[in-house]
Amino acid sequence: MSRAPRAVPSRLRRKRVLKAAKGFYGRRKNTITVANAAVDRSLQHNYIGRKLKKRNFRALWIQRINAAVREHGLTYSRFIALLAKAEIDVDRKVLAELAVSEPAVFKALVDQAKA
Repeated sequence: MSRAPRAVPSRLRRKRVLKAAKGFYGRRKNTITVANAAVDRSLQHNYIGRKLKKRNFRALWIQRINAAVREHGLTYSRFIALLAKAEIDVDRKVLAELAVSEPAVFKALVDQAKA
């Protein structure tokens, strides 16, 4: 039985890993065993970072809403509870954007929630 040549797939696999390791420092960018570990770890950090970004933005929106609502004599948790009670369905991203760029509209929302 003839021998199966394996040079092409393994070379392509190594090229793919070394391309992903481009810009790394030291042997991490040009030695395949070290680069493999570094690229694996970097992909894990990328995955975790995509989740953290969502968490951080939600926290930022909540802080902005809280700061804007306190100017109108409410706290964040009371404001969200009043919005739910008044059946006003606006997400935190939009609320934070309104609080920053459209204070008059945000004040109208607060007044509507209070009523």
